[in-house]
Amino acid sequence: MSSILTAEDLNLWYGETHALKNINMEIPDKSITALIGPSGCGKSTFLKTLNRMNDLIPSVKITGNVTYNGHSIFDKDTDVNTLRRNVGMVFQKPNPFPMSIYDNVAYGPRTHGFENRVKLDETVEQALRDAAIWEEVKDRLKKNALGLSGGQQQRLCIARALAVRPKVLLMDEPTSALDPISTSRIEELALQLKEKYAIIIVTHNMQQAVRISDHTAFFLLGELIEYGKTEDIFSQPQDQRTEDYITGRFG
Repeated sequence: MSSILTAEDLNLWYGETHALKNINMEIPDKSITALIGPSGCGKSTFLKTLNRMNDLIPSVKITGNVTYNGHSIFDKDTDVNTLRRNVGMVFQKPNPFPMSIYDNVAYGPRTHGFENRVKLDETVEQALRDAAIWEEVKDRLKKNALGLSGGQQQRLCIARALAVRPKVLLMDEPTSALDPISTSRIEELALQLKEKYAIIIVTHNMQQAVRISDHTAFFLLGELIEYGKTEDIFSQPQDQRTEDYITGRFG
């Protein structure tokens, strides 16, 4: 399977804190990769490095490389806005903008110069359909998005990310604030979306990783301890620390 993102000897520091240590990892296209490990072990930091969200933190220093489709994301000629359009992100807490459902989804395409109303309508509808929320909101597109339930807000945020037609979707614990029914819907949605996108999901939920991911990476204290097919990681881990973590001995 072809890799869409590759990390090579990736190191990251927040000031004096060495948060990522020599990460080497190839992330396949059109599949779900789960990042697991205890809090503060580098999962979210790694995720945010993949679309350069860490650029926003002044004390960050990075060495090594990340390539997207074979091109270094740190090259001087890399357009960060284009990178983030291709590598979209959904955060842990649903964060819809305080505007209508329609305008939330149209925000990204408009930012990229999309003005044709008919095409914009089509793009918004398709993104809401892809995020499995169209039927619930199609009659209230002009209503404020903040009136949606938590689970609906998160699916709206996924639709907003999909509206700019990314190739990769980064999800930072997207279900941790949701009830079991909403969680199940997001998981079903991820399984549908992987037919079109590479999905990388940070999760603290071992069962979730087993249910939906094709590959799993176990992070500990900034290091990538083990990475492989999910079924192998959970049934035959090669490292004792991986086994200790997935069997609940720590974390």
